[in-house]
Amino acid sequence: MKLQEKVAIVTGAASGMGKAIAKLYAKEGAKVVVADLNFAGAEEVVKEIIADNGVAVAVQVNVANQEDIDHMIDTAVNEYGKLDILVNNAGIMDGFEPVADITDERWDLIFDVNTKGVMRSMRKAIPLFLKQGAGVIVNIASTGGLNGAHAGATYGASKHAVVGLTKNTGYMYAQKGIRCNAIAPGAVNTNISASMKNINPFGMERTKTVQGVIPKVGEPEEIANAALFLATDEASFVNGTVLTVDGGWTAAF
Repeated sequence: MKLQEKVAIVTGAASGMGKAIAKLYAKEGAKVVVADLNFAGAEEVVKEIIADNGVAVAVQVNVANQEDIDHMIDTAVNEYGKLDILVNNAGIMDGFEPVADITDERWDLIFDVNTKGVMRSMRKAIPLFLKQGAGVIVNIASTGGLNGAHAGATYGASKHAVVGLTKNTGYMYAQKGIRCNAIAPGAVNTNISASMKNINPFGMERTKTVQGVIPKVGEPEEIANAALFLATDEASFVNGTVLTVDGGWTAAF
């Protein structure tokens, strides 16, 4: 088992990519904290993991709330004695709004979840990693964090920020036994579209051409495989970078 005796937190783990990552990590021997705002969904994932002879616990977490993040990481330590792997997967989508149509309220919410939640989780976890001399962070960014026409301005900016945060952290702690990488998924079959509100017709029209050249839609398990690689010692020399997992979509431009 590639993650035997490791302890991992996965946010947004009640469904989609987070669920697939949590289940794969558990299958590979990790003890997993399944964190999500949807607590009932997180509990169902834990039941599936336990039924497959894995070890997991569910925690309700709003990643926009520092107290929830603190509780999430404290739960890992209190339940399993340590934390080895932090996967920041929780995120929400915008409605493809261009900058002229952004509201402060929507901008703040998306950044609180997609960017500040990632920063706060990392900020809480890194002192633990420093104390034990090792730790792995896997941030789920997006191809929208690399390019300008994969979403609206707010989502794109929030994920660009996650990419920058990932690179800075990977460099800053490279000599401390801590690795920090990101995955940039392309189109993946998840329920993130449920967080999209009031789709902007102009923004959607402007991105139609780019969306039209998506070679295929990926499955959550394909992202989980990448997240497993980055969490293992097989990726020991991979740090401060972004692994694009998009079926070749962004190779075209």
